[in-house]
Amino acid sequence: MLQQFGFTQYESQVYEALITIDEALDATAIVKRSGVPRSKVYDVLRRMSEKGMVLESTTEKKRLYAPLPLESAIKKLQRDFNENITQLKTIQSREKKADDRVWTLKEEQSIHSLVSELLHLSSSSIIFSGWSDDIEQHLSILEEKEAEGISVEIHTIGEIHSNLKNVTTLIPDTDHQKLERSRIVVIDHHEILFAGIEEANWQAIHTKSKPLVTFFTEFFYHDIALTEITRKFGSTMMEDPHIRDVLLKLRY
Repeated sequence: MLQQFGFTQYESQVYEALITIDEALDATAIVKRSGVPRSKVYDVLRRMSEKGMVLESTTEKKRLYAPLPLESAIKKLQRDFNENITQLKTIQSREKKADDRVWTLKEEQSIHSLVSELLHLSSSSIIFSGWSDDIEQHLSILEEKEAEGISVEIHTIGEIHSNLKNVTTLIPDTDHQKLERSRIVVIDHHEILFAGIEEANWQAIHTKSKPLVTFFTEFFYHDIALTEITRKFGSTMMEDPHIRDVLLKLRY
């Protein structure tokens, strides 16, 4: 019950044993109801008392325990969570050193959140390449940044509807062999995030390494150039079987 809030399994078992019965219990009864070993139960009860999740009372030399009422426990957990978030926001690095390490990140929502954070932190330029439904999730901040005078360049696979000025759109050929979902985000020509799908799961790298920033920036403009060439001369190029075969093998 409480493990997802940072409590141990034994702590969760003790609270559940107490909250599901309408009477105070001594340690022996808690051991029977919770399954927590007798050798551990007093230590667990002490920690739960210190955390404010268990009430204690002594009656006729017997120590009894009762749970913090559920509604009160919920409010306490919410307050604790909000206080932790507030403290987390105040943490700042005292000294920022050049960091050219390559960091890896997994899980779609975590990658989405990091992309959003990078876009908000941008101060001079944004380069963003991705599929239309990915980019549309960030359109509001992209339009806000452009309105602030920040350079925003977009390469989208599939159409998006926006007021952005610099948008290059690729409408892929149905026979394209290598067109895979991915994202490239370059912020202030200083840091990049590249994300792609590996074994059906999103994975990303994030770095301020200058060589990689340069590589992915050039990769972005490679996509822009290839999209524009295909748009203007695609019908002619596709008539040549060799050129068509090469184009359909490109990742874009």
